[in-house]
Amino acid sequence: MAEVITAVDAVDVRFPTSRELDGSDAMNPEPDYSAAYVTIRTSDGEQGFALAFTVGRGNDVQVAAIRALTPLVVGLPVAEVLGDLRAFSERLTGDSQLRWLGPHKGAIHMAAGAIVNATWDLYARREGKPLWRLLADMSPAHLVELVDFRYLRDALTPEEALDILQRAQPGRNQRQQDLLAHGYPAYTTTPGWLGYSDEKLVRLSREAVADGFRLIKLKVGADSDADLRRMALAREAVGAGIPIAIDANQAWGVEQAIASLAALAPYDPYWIEEPTFPDDVLGHAAIRAAVAPIKVATGEHCANQVMFKQLLQAGAIDVLQLDAARVAGVNENLAILLLAAKFGVPVCPHAGGVGLCEMVQHLAMFDYVAVSGSTAGRVIEYVDHLHQHFVDPVVIRNGRYVAPEAPGIGARMHPASVAAHTFPTGPQWNAQATRDRPVRNRES
Repeated sequence: MAEVITAVDAVDVRFPTSRELDGSDAMNPEPDYSAAYVTIRTSDGEQGFALAFTVGRGNDVQVAAIRALTPLVVGLPVAEVLGDLRAFSERLTGDSQLRWLGPHKGAIHMAAGAIVNATWDLYARREGKPLWRLLADMSPAHLVELVDFRYLRDALTPEEALDILQRAQPGRNQRQQDLLAHGYPAYTTTPGWLGYSDEKLVRLSREAVADGFRLIKLKVGADSDADLRRMALAREAVGAGIPIAIDANQAWGVEQAIASLAALAPYDPYWIEEPTFPDDVLGHAAIRAAVAPIKVATGEHCANQVMFKQLLQAGAIDVLQLDAARVAGVNENLAILLLAAKFGVPVCPHAGGVGLCEMVQHLAMFDYVAVSGSTAGRVIEYVDHLHQHFVDPVVIRNGRYVAPEAPGIGARMHPASVAAHTFPTGPQWNAQATRDRPVRNRES
């Protein structure tokens, strides 16, 4: 009997990061990093794992969205699904009734991404390869077949995508060996959470440089005086030779962003991330024109490949920050990588969330080996939180991601961690745990 998908489990997993203000920024002052955690199961006992990332309340909505898509998946033959992952992705994103909730945006699109990513994880596990290598081993023609070009042809045709991938073929093996030997450049946001004290900011900034990171990032946007003070402290702590990126997390309007960046310019910010509303393509273009040479970066809240297409067409960004869990999974992120290569814009993935470092490293490494062929101007975000909950956690060595060699996408969590942090029944969230919650300590 043919192997079929028998279940798609979704669990509401939340981590109380708000207690120490880990992850805090101008728009999310007290986030609880959360995962709508997906497990795909087959009749042969195989599994695939992935997640959609949220920051607390609303994770139940994300779980419900995943469950709403489950009837489209259960019962499908595994060989048929893995044999045409583009069709599988389009099945989830193109349902005629659920599309009304998007299309291609919001919780339902992220739900599709979680299921698609879990299916890719299943595929990579069956092949015994990490996701980045599974993709890098595919032919250019196969990779092009994975992409839906319907809304992209005015910016990127299948023929152009094939040419990009074929031009990257020479040197694939050499770049793969370089990646295994030296890893992929990282930057860290760990020092810069908005809720941290000045003392903690300075200490963690110095530690980041000592650990080999050559770019750090600070959160800004809640208080202009605090932004200036914190930027001055960070610059003094790391010196003139270390780039400092800043991230407003959408807090500013266009004119406010331009004025705020003029005030911060003496401290030489490397890029400004999410300076305004994420869908405002023309706003980003206006900010970029006004604040150069400060770079403009965005992407973690771009809902789909069409938004990225428009940002690139408008010349609105200098840095593209794709996210492993925001769009509809590996297929759509492949399209975004190809768009970035077509327009010559470096990809510096967003990874500020639970499980995002584990997953997005595969996309950046695949890009280096098989798409852009370069790490110039490219870094993957790293945050030093919650990796202990994953079976195959990221490894950072001297400010670089060590290329993962375990099969899969990296999202599998330890069952004990899932049980402990399931909301609201897990020990971390039950009534007694809430009553016994420690007093927040910003200095820890």
